[in-house]
Amino acid sequence: MKITIERAALLRSLGHVQSVVERRNTIPILSNVMLRAENGELSLTATDMDLEIVESVPADIARPGSATAPAHTLYDIARKLPDGSQVELDSTGDMLTLRSGRSQFKLGTLPVDDYPAMSGGDMGHRFSLSAADLKALIDRTRFAISTEETRYYLNGIFLHASTARGAGGETPVLRAVATDGHRLARVEMPLPEGAAGIPGVIIPRKAVLEVRKLLDEAADRIEVQLSDTKVRFAFDAITLTSKLIDGTFPDYERVIPTGNDKVLEVDPRLFAGAVDRVATISTEKSRAVKLSLDRGVLTLSASSPEAGSATEELEVVYDAPALEIGFNSRYLLDITQQIEGEGARFTMADAGSPTLVRDVADASALYVLMPMRV
Repeated sequence: MKITIERAALLRSLGHVQSVVERRNTIPILSNVMLRAENGELSLTATDMDLEIVESVPADIARPGSATAPAHTLYDIARKLPDGSQVELDSTGDMLTLRSGRSQFKLGTLPVDDYPAMSGGDMGHRFSLSAADLKALIDRTRFAISTEETRYYLNGIFLHASTARGAGGETPVLRAVATDGHRLARVEMPLPEGAAGIPGVIIPRKAVLEVRKLLDEAADRIEVQLSDTKVRFAFDAITLTSKLIDGTFPDYERVIPTGNDKVLEVDPRLFAGAVDRVATISTEKSRAVKLSLDRGVLTLSASSPEAGSATEELEVVYDAPALEIGFNSRYLLDITQQIEGEGARFTMADAGSPTLVRDVADASALYVLMPMRV
């Protein structure tokens, strides 16, 4: 293989694919990126056996062929080369030579035949949605993904087709749900064409984060393909394929409260600012903040034996009986940051029951937060 490519194009593609490669690998070939040159394009592939990214980029090919090279080393070299430079990649035997200007690097390679392939197989279900919609589904749910490895089935976003009940009856929706047992995020959008028969799937956290990084530079439409075991996202010249989490997502509908009767409405930005300030005093372990509600007034408070105490009052819309309820301040902030409108609506029952949080101006998202004793 012998090619010449612009440094900017190589760096951009290496930046996309190398983030999949783990820094510490027990299998040497998984530390490498596969480079394949043919038909006027250089194709770069990186995988960790659960997730694979393939990206193609135009290149001037003198001799077609393929090679594998250390992903992070190659990326670091490309990053440090001067802007606007041309890069020549030449692989012979078990060596890849990179030349640019007066710089030359020789990198050891591993056999192309040893590189694991993941992309094959028909997916069965196919639909497309806009980059903005996929971004919204991810951004408004990913904070609630569990990091507890023992409950592996919560380590991702549950994506499925469902129906939403509204004033005009039932409408089909695509729903994304994430929970860690302390909070739950459920976001929905109109069901894209072709998505009606999709299986309910759990997309792993790493795949979610990699897709989200790529979406900032993505074209408008994202094609999604699904099977019972894999998901594939394709856009521009990039294809990301991931294994799905093999597990059953819990029946999340059961934890969404329906009988909560105490309603608080507050400006989410003022509320988040007050929570953040008061939480400065709360203990690092519990991060507890107490909400004391009375007609028209919310008092936020926190205390710790070491740091002292803090209180702050806010004017709010609340005319139910007085209530005291405690929450983890980090969880409160995570949820209020998702609310883009002018009002956040908290619907509560008592100090020990789950609280429902919604954006007053947007019915597509719903959040559940478990209280804590304070």
